[in-house]
Amino acid sequence: MSLLVVGLSHRSAPVSVLERATLSADAQIKLLQDTVAAEPAAEAAVLATCNRIELYADVDKFHAGVAELSTLLAQHSGVGLDELTPYLYVHYEDRAVHHLFSVACGLDSMVVGEGQILGQIKDSLARAQELHSAGRLLNDLFQQALRVGKRAHSETGIDRAGQSLVTFGLEQLALGGDVQDWARGKKALVIGAGSMSSLAAATLARAGVSRIVIANRTADRAERLAEILNEGASESGVAARAVSMDAVPGELTRADVVVSCTGATGLVLTAEAVATAVSGRVGVDGPGAGAGRGPDARPGAGAAQSLRGPGAAQAARPAAAGAEHDGECPLDLPAMQATAGFSVLGEAAVAGMAASDLEQHAAWVDNAPRPQGSVAPAGVATGFDPAQETEAIAALAAAAATVGRIPERRRPEPVAEIPRPRPVLFLLDLAMPRDIDGGAHRVPGVRLVDIESLADASADAPMAADVDQVRRIVGDEVAAFGAAQRAAHITPTVVALRAMAADVVANEIARLDGRLPELDDKQRGEITQAVRRVVDKLLHAPTVRVKQLAAEPGGAGYADALRTLFDLDPETVAAVSRAEDSTEKNGKNRGPA
Repeated sequence: MSLLVVGLSHRSAPVSVLERATLSADAQIKLLQDTVAAEPAAEAAVLATCNRIELYADVDKFHAGVAELSTLLAQHSGVGLDELTPYLYVHYEDRAVHHLFSVACGLDSMVVGEGQILGQIKDSLARAQELHSAGRLLNDLFQQALRVGKRAHSETGIDRAGQSLVTFGLEQLALGGDVQDWARGKKALVIGAGSMSSLAAATLARAGVSRIVIANRTADRAERLAEILNEGASESGVAARAVSMDAVPGELTRADVVVSCTGATGLVLTAEAVATAVSGRVGVDGPGAGAGRGPDARPGAGAAQSLRGPGAAQAARPAAAGAEHDGECPLDLPAMQATAGFSVLGEAAVAGMAASDLEQHAAWVDNAPRPQGSVAPAGVATGFDPAQETEAIAALAAAAATVGRIPERRRPEPVAEIPRPRPVLFLLDLAMPRDIDGGAHRVPGVRLVDIESLADASADAPMAADVDQVRRIVGDEVAAFGAAQRAAHITPTVVALRAMAADVVANEIARLDGRLPELDDKQRGEITQAVRRVVDKLLHAPTVRVKQLAAEPGGAGYADALRTLFDLDPETVAAVSRAEDSTEKNGKNRGPA
């Protein structure tokens, strides 16, 4: 049997796929049960976090195992196999061990070095033990992974290379500033009461927020978390209370920081709810106002606004032929000198504008008074010639009707970006699938950080020199684990060999008793001890050496050689192996270390 892992993570799949492939607690249980029921697998464990789903199994056939595990992952995640396959990775035998040990040390985490993954591995092992899907191999593997992770954190400075996802998320909200300075005095709303939400609440309390409101679908869990926070209020000074999920809209209007991490399959906070919550707290009317305008803004308006000069704050006025005006373009396009045939910043001014906007400008040109008394350099137009303008704009409008927008033929002049309003509501979405509508980031006065933006930010995060030391630890531990597993593989054969030798000694002593009945007990004992010493000395060197050889890469064949040389009964060896597995299982299923 051999170790196989099939999975996907933030390194192999986009967030949109990870969101859809999330496994609920019930789905994880069913996946484990179906995996051990499948033909290629004898053991199984699932490691499912907010940014990874991995299925570990002890299989007897590689290709059949990969096919079966991939199919089961697709079946229980709800993502079709054809769509899921490009994002799956496969690790086998020593590579699978190396992968889990790296995960346990935080080397494969979104935030390198974070220690929360150790708790998630522990939970995965406990679940597999409860369902009796973890046998000797996976028990040994996950137990050792926990020890390797703890060793990495205790012997190196990997903790300095990264933090928990919560801490990293709060740092992103604070724009890289000191989290305590940023959080001091703020009012926090935590949605959810699971492990991640509890960690977020505790982190916010330590950071210095003035109060924390816990909202959860199960009232008991929210109240318990609030009680725990209040018990530590003497140190943190934070006041915590629990509310129902129905109270979230009201609490949202009073919160400064919101952290959400629930197991909901749909959105917990919509962009509209967020916009309503900040309405009146910033000097804008809604998510499409001012600099907060998003990509769904009216076509063409963004291009026109970006060309405005100092008078950009002036509202656009509707144009109509014959309408009275003060000589200014209704789109606030400045009337500047340009090459003949174009009166507004040349082609760059209208690049990207819609036909309706061009027609509006054309109406203004047709009715605009021509400047008087201006002297133009040779070949440069300083006034507006309606005939030329109408002809040029008609050609541009025709192009817009054909391609949708005027193609940009030259680079527009750089325009200073209008800053967004200062954030008054900070949102941290740690759920997968997401709890908070991604469109909330377009709401003025709102700063949203979610799993996707954390992945982008962490990709550029510097890695500490301690990471190299952790990698060396992982390499050493993988080699040691492989040697121990290979040595353990030959142990039943050695035990069976010594049992056979003991039977030979017992049979020969019994035969000696029949031939020499006059021997007294002392003589019989001396003879028995001498024979046993001879057998032990003859077997000692070969058994020690065969264990050493079996521990080396490629040493699995020594067990077969030993069984062949001494004509050992395969069923006897299998019986020894089953007895060892039963003993270890009874001891290890009491819980992970």
